[in-house]
Amino acid sequence: MLGIKKLDIFIAKQFGLLCMATFFICQFVLMMQFLWRYVEDLIGKGLTLDVLAQFFWWMGLSLMPQAFPLAILLSSLITFGNLGESSELTAIKAAGISLMQAFRPLIVITILIAIGSFLFQNEVTPRANKKLAQLIISMKQKSPELEIPEGVFYDGIPNCNLYVQEKDLNTGMLYGIMIYRKTGSYEDQAIILADSGQLQSTEEKKHLILKLYHGEWFENMRSQELAGNASVPYRRETFTFKNIVLDFDGNFNMASEDIFANNAKAKSLRQLRDGIDSLTQVYDSVGHIFYTGAMTTVYKKPELSKKDSLAALKQSVAQKINRDTVLINLDEERQERVYNEALNAARMVMSDLEFKAMQMFSADRVIREHQAETWNKFTLALSCVIFFFIGAPLGAIIRKGGLGVPVIISVLVFIIYYILDNTGFRMSRLGEWAIWFGKSLATVVLAPVAAFFTYKANNDSVVFNMEMYRDFFRKLFGLRLHRHVYRKEVIINDPQYRRDAESLAQISTEVKEYDKEKKLYTMPNVIDVFFKYTPDHKIEEISERLEEVIEDLSNTRDKQVLTLLNQYPVLSVKAHTRPFEYKWANIISAIIVPLGVFFFFRMWRFRLRLFRDLKVIEATNEKMIERINQIEN
Repeated sequence: MLGIKKLDIFIAKQFGLLCMATFFICQFVLMMQFLWRYVEDLIGKGLTLDVLAQFFWWMGLSLMPQAFPLAILLSSLITFGNLGESSELTAIKAAGISLMQAFRPLIVITILIAIGSFLFQNEVTPRANKKLAQLIISMKQKSPELEIPEGVFYDGIPNCNLYVQEKDLNTGMLYGIMIYRKTGSYEDQAIILADSGQLQSTEEKKHLILKLYHGEWFENMRSQELAGNASVPYRRETFTFKNIVLDFDGNFNMASEDIFANNAKAKSLRQLRDGIDSLTQVYDSVGHIFYTGAMTTVYKKPELSKKDSLAALKQSVAQKINRDTVLINLDEERQERVYNEALNAARMVMSDLEFKAMQMFSADRVIREHQAETWNKFTLALSCVIFFFIGAPLGAIIRKGGLGVPVIISVLVFIIYYILDNTGFRMSRLGEWAIWFGKSLATVVLAPVAAFFTYKANNDSVVFNMEMYRDFFRKLFGLRLHRHVYRKEVIINDPQYRRDAESLAQISTEVKEYDKEKKLYTMPNVIDVFFKYTPDHKIEEISERLEEVIEDLSNTRDKQVLTLLNQYPVLSVKAHTRPFEYKWANIISAIIVPLGVFFFFRMWRFRLRLFRDLKVIEATNEKMIERINQIEN
């Protein structure tokens, strides 16, 4: 009833299974990459399993929208790569079904995934980002788990460095203890030495109790009142047993959610819109207050109106008051005081303006983050569709399934997308680019690429044919092709030696005449090359006739003839005459000087190469005719 065909179900089933598998793979890779950033905040903190489970749960939910596009790209690439590799795609096209018709069920599925990704980002991801940020800050604030090493100073306890020479894991005893306590000032530091001791935590895990045996306590007693004295008193205490209480919070305390009020990633579209409006209104009010204060204190005298200021200025001009003269008439002490007061006033105003500018820049950055996150919810969902129209056509073109080539291509495409998107976000957040430009940069760049691949795949165009690109660059840089003629196992018709010998003799005569006429060893005329080109197809005709003779003589059984055939060069028939086929292209290349210079010297190089090739053809023709005469006699 809905027009669903068996082929649609077949392709959708293959894509669905691969999409689920690749989604979990991509999700795992993204989670490992995210975990690597915060591994130092997790290790050694003694976090319980429920805290770690919450961390991984919220992390997985927050990364799911990023995994959707990559999973679609990889699964569509593999799906159509498998169909092409097993010739199923060829059978589909032979049945009269176009590639876009084969894409139809997956387009519907991809659009549904994109809509689901958008709704997921709007409803689930904000809460996941808030909870994840809350957990990360809480884990960073948690004190590390006590794991005191031997032979090194341990600084995991706040305001304390602890050195243990040896420890007994069975009894929990510590031997050779040195404690360096850090308090409010440098003068009040204390050093404690003990032969042995034990370390225990209180029941509420807020403090540590260190039981020390047989030691000494050295502490500076210098205070503010004794700062001017030459001798500094200190305290030295010898003890057989002593308890020391150290501050150490070993509990996991969840941070407050209030600190994430301006976190754009933790808001839905409605909250982002409301947040932008409220932040804009608040910061506009603050900016207006800053502006009014600056105009009042810096640019205007509060006790004078504009009219009074102009009157005072006219009066000073009428009385010819010279302020420099007044300043010079003051004594040096008063001049210095005036200069210092003016400099201090200017510095205070500058510092105040810089502080206010920093506040407004920070406020503008928060607003831009909200705007960028609004765009991100749409562009990330749209990337699912774009990645499908990159992956599916590429799979149909390269016709390679599995996890080899598709994974490489997917990673490259995703890296390009990530770099463009991340660069656009950073530049737009700093105010260098407009928000719409920065957040749509990756989409605008990859959308034409997706359209190009879709067009090429739908028209069975060859995009990744390495042989085509190799031939193009070989022709561009003048790289020579080598001839390979091998003895045939089965020969139906023997060569017509006499006719071939006559053709070779005629070719030698024409080659000599062409070389004499064109003078290939000399530099070509620039005007004739770019502006007054006359058609020259002589080498094309000679090359065609020579290839016919070589093809006929390749049926020989004579080894010497085969050896001589491989000595014939492969002629470049057009490169020595002009840079391009069309006259307007030659004129444009001449006007663009660097391009014209390149093509001129390239053409001269081909002329010299053709000069040498024609000499080789003459010499090889003589040997070939001589050998043919020997065979016939």
